[in-house]
Amino acid sequence: MAKSPDVSSDVTPTVDEPTREYETAPAQPPASPEPPPPPNRVSGFARLLIFTFFVFALMVAACLGLRAVNVLPSFDNPFSDKTTDRSQPVLLQSMRDLSRYVAADGTFQVIVDLQENKENIPDFLVNRRTLFVGSGTVEEYVEFGSLAEDALKVDDEKNTVTITLPPPQQGTANLDMQKSYVVAEERGLFNRIGDAFRSDPGKQQQVYALAQQRITEAARASGLDQRAQQNTERMLQSLFTRLGYQTVTVTFSSP
Repeated sequence: MAKSPDVSSDVTPTVDEPTREYETAPAQPPASPEPPPPPNRVSGFARLLIFTFFVFALMVAACLGLRAVNVLPSFDNPFSDKTTDRSQPVLLQSMRDLSRYVAADGTFQVIVDLQENKENIPDFLVNRRTLFVGSGTVEEYVEFGSLAEDALKVDDEKNTVTITLPPPQQGTANLDMQKSYVVAEERGLFNRIGDAFRSDPGKQQQVYALAQQRITEAARASGLDQRAQQNTERMLQSLFTRLGYQTVTVTFSSP
């Protein structure tokens, strides 16, 4: 029987040959070290701010302390209010001699409600209404400069004096601007536009004139003239009684 050939030596792989089924893994680069954490800048800025504030407060306290003991001079406020008076010198316009005796005066207050509008036009377009409180004084006086020659009759034997005076006169009301003021003012749309381009001081003067007129009229009906007569009689009676006259008669002529 023939002997089979030995094939085992032909198929056995060589051990020294490297395998091709698995590739060699690439080499990994070395890991870089992590950067250190940044410094705490917020806390550093806060400490700097606190230190600056503390130094500033210390300087202010030192200045105030030195100023309190009069070591530092005083400094004016550079932004303080400044008022400059550029008024012109007072001009004397007239001078007159007065021979009147102010026997009484009265102080009055009036509320003026003045409204100006146009007919057939709504008030919100054309309207001007002013509410003004006026306070003024009215004087009642007796004019001695216009006495007649026989106005004073003296009887030395009887120690009597008879005086005939003109009736008391009433002056014009004088407004006290410190006690007079505008309470409210209403203006229409067209009035506001017109006032923005021009000013009309005559409107305000009209309110003042109306307040003076109302106060003057009220003084005539207040009995101020009767009080003026009584005060004048008392003044003349006291004057001539001190001069030695026993009877002093004061009469007022008809207006």
